[in-house]
Amino acid sequence: MPQVSLIIPTRNEAETICECIQRAQQVLKETGLVGEILVADSSSDETARIAASCGAKVIKPQKLGYGNAYLAGFEQAEGEYLVLMDGDLTYDPAAMRDMIAILQSGNYDMVMGSRLKGEILPGAMPALHRYIGNPVLTWILNKLFSSSISDAHCGLRAIKKDALKKLNLRSGGMEFASEMLIEAVCKDLRIAEVPITYSPRRGESKLNSFTDGWRHVRFMMLYRPAPFLLAPGLLALLFGLALSAGVYLQGGSRMHSLILGGLLLIIGYQMLLAGLYFEAFGASYGLSRPGRIKKMISYHSLEKELFIGMILLAAGVLLGLKVMLSWGISGFGELDAASSAMMAMIFSILGIQTIFSGMFMSLLLLNNGQQD
Repeated sequence: MPQVSLIIPTRNEAETICECIQRAQQVLKETGLVGEILVADSSSDETARIAASCGAKVIKPQKLGYGNAYLAGFEQAEGEYLVLMDGDLTYDPAAMRDMIAILQSGNYDMVMGSRLKGEILPGAMPALHRYIGNPVLTWILNKLFSSSISDAHCGLRAIKKDALKKLNLRSGGMEFASEMLIEAVCKDLRIAEVPITYSPRRGESKLNSFTDGWRHVRFMMLYRPAPFLLAPGLLALLFGLALSAGVYLQGGSRMHSLILGGLLLIIGYQMLLAGLYFEAFGASYGLSRPGRIKKMISYHSLEKELFIGMILLAAGVLLGLKVMLSWGISGFGELDAASSAMMAMIFSILGIQTIFSGMFMSLLLLNNGQQD
């Protein structure tokens, strides 16, 4: 049985895959460890054939995607220690030696490579990624999950197979890198870092800076929606509520302030609901996050949301009917009731949002046993 399983996701890496495999084989030979090299390939070129001819076992993932390639590799891996590495030679396979040794020591469950603590060769990483993208995304992840990783999106990492089994990994795209680290932190895995050298890749890069960056942020929002949606939404809602109520109670003469207050109120409320949507989707996705938010999206809150929504909608309709009645009494001429009409619109919008958000969250939780 192999002691080490090296998993390499590939997509059109025919130029580098054989050299990558041979260098990895040499490292395993020098360490005296029995290893296997699994190439999870989704290429349209000769990568799979070349990898097989160089001694790797080729796996064909059912779906495209960075995460899907690793998930397929995990299913086939037999080693006690699993190493994840790209096949474009941006990472030096020699770094496996130190990473495996750290896992063998028994002091850590997972080892991350750190390009930012190591050496980034000229032309290996665009300035946007090196000085903005990676540091900012890593900082956000560390703040949200109380971790202290220096390079959260490094693609060179190693993990014990027993530790991997504790992680709930499901992402198929580039956000897999964030998911794996977030799950490791949430499951209290002991994580070490080693400085590594990052080299320029050969061939065309498949990364999309803004799309892939958004994928990572979106996944962090799924785990921790409060800093992104709930807190700003609550702030906007309270400010909008205070401004709208103050203007309306003073006679509604300051229409611009009332419009601004109503806009903030609706936006803030929508952000709060979006935060609950993320929580509900996270629960249906299989994430476990304790707290009052999770209780708020339980089955028993559906009736409460419907009740609150109906009250808000009824208030808007009644206020609107009052405006219409006054307009009719005046002979459908000019009517100074713009503030009342504005409040009727706000109440109606909030009511409809509440009703349909309750239904939507209930449907999200339906398949996860949350409604029993």
